Amino acid sequence: MKRNIVIAVATSAALIGGGTATALAGTGDGEGAAQRADAQVKQASVQDDDTQDTDDTDDADDADDAQDDDAARVSGDVTAAQAITSALRHDAGTAVSVELDDQDDTGPVVWDVDVLGGGNTWHSVRIDPGTGKVLGSHTEHEDDTAQVRAGLKGATVTAAEAAEAAAGKGTVTSVDLDEDGASKAWEVETHKSGKAEQDWRVDLTTGKVTADASDDDGDDD
Repeated sequence: MKRNIVIAVATSAALIGGGTATALAGTGDGEGAAQRADAQVKQASVQDDDTQDTDDTDDADDADDAQDDDAARVSGDVTAAQAITSALRHDAGTAVSVELDDQDDTGPVVWDVDVLGGGNTWHSVRIDPGTGKVLGSHTEHEDDTAQVRAGLKGATVTAAEAAEAAAGKGTVTSVDLDEDGASKAWEVETHKSGKAEQDWRVDLTTGKVTADASDDDGDDD
């Protein structure tokens, strides 16, 4: 009888002790889970910061690449005036425009020179900006040649001379004949490192360079 009572008491103690241990174990697991959750939140925060830093770095790299592209675009050894000279050696006539052309991002940058030939003939001549060699020429027949000739009437300054006149404003990237309005002129675009492109007007008879009034970024500096 006493032995049964002792067994019963021992069993109860064991159950109570086991329950307490279970309860304590449960409490320990809860605290561990909370700590693990805090660690995961902190890790996610760090990852977000790293992602933001990576995005900022990518944006900076894109900006640098854009500046590098601009620099490469105008870094050729052959100037606009020299490109015109090469084009006229290949196809005789009057140069009415020259432009650095990236061919719609499908090929290398080249000088594209438009030469007005005899009659209603146009020559489009591509010049290597690094060597000055003619890469190719395409001839077309257009009906607007008479209008262009009228725009050039009385002009004593050539497209090449206009490019040279504006070269002091920056690297010349294009020259084109402005036939509109009462004051006809050569329109010249220049580029300076770290600055926006600027537009200028070169008088057809005097060669005087003035800022294009329609260009908000243009100035006489």
